[in-house]
Amino acid sequence: MLNPQLNKNGELQHLLTLDGLPRDIINAILDTAAPFTEVAEREVKKLPLLRGKSIFNLFFENSTRTRTTFEIAAKRLSADVVNLNVSTSSTAKGESLLDTVDNLCAMQA
Repeated sequence: MLNPQLNKNGELQHLLTLDGLPRDIINAILDTAAPFTEVAEREVKKLPLLRGKSIFNLFFENSTRTRTTFEIAAKRLSADVVNLNVSTSSTAKGESLLDTVDNLCAMQA
């Protein structure tokens, strides 16, 4: 079965869950993240890696700590962050998560 997180070449496009991801991709994520531990030690914690990119956070359960942690991480990488509220999103009307993602991609968000 194809993993919707991977493109046709088996490369990661969207990280929605670790379930079903090949071990080499998970290891690549961890290897990429390792150098960022030193950034946490610096006074200025921002990096321009995601400048001009948008990150959409969508949580199906209330979780202030998790949502805030994701938002802070994205902002430290200079991303624009949008927090979607499930209770007011189309998922509350039955739209699937993948439909929501497809719609956001269509808007080039």
